Amino acid sequence: MVTDLEKKVISIIQGDIPISERPYRDIGEMIGVDEKTVIEVMRGLSEKGLIRRYGATLRHQKSGYTANVMVAWQVDEACIHTVGRRMAEHEAVSHCYRRSPDEKWPYNLYTMIHAHDRDGCHAIARELSQSPGVKEYTMLFSEQELKKTSMVYFEDEFDTDD
Repeated sequence: MVTDLEKKVISIIQGDIPISERPYRDIGEMIGVDEKTVIEVMRGLSEKGLIRRYGATLRHQKSGYTANVMVAWQVDEACIHTVGRRMAEHEAVSHCYRRSPDEKWPYNLYTMIHAHDRDGCHAIARELSQSPGVKEYTMLFSEQELKKTSMVYFEDEFDTDD
């Protein structure tokens, strides 16, 4: 069960966290608790597995990385975790995840690569393809960013009694 206080913290941290010297104090002021309580709640949410990570969103285009490509890889299932971890560690990869393939689309591992240009994306993909167990890949270049937001959950979605 998620407490009312946990719901309030989740509601705030899924948006932009205040940019200040003491963001957790600022969050606490918003919901009527102290900084230490906010930190304890966030630690508890993490320990429960309700929060996996904290992260910043980099606007790649504005930072000079104008080429973005989703690479779909066909990886031997016996080594997909090893290959996935190796690819995820590459500095140009922002996302790496596994999906189930099907008969029409045989790819089971996906990475999002960011580079200064398309040639850079191709070079990084070639480098990553050197992993054992990588059979084939296809590159799906971003043409236009249409939406860049995170999932927003509403308080009633946190009821975990079912």
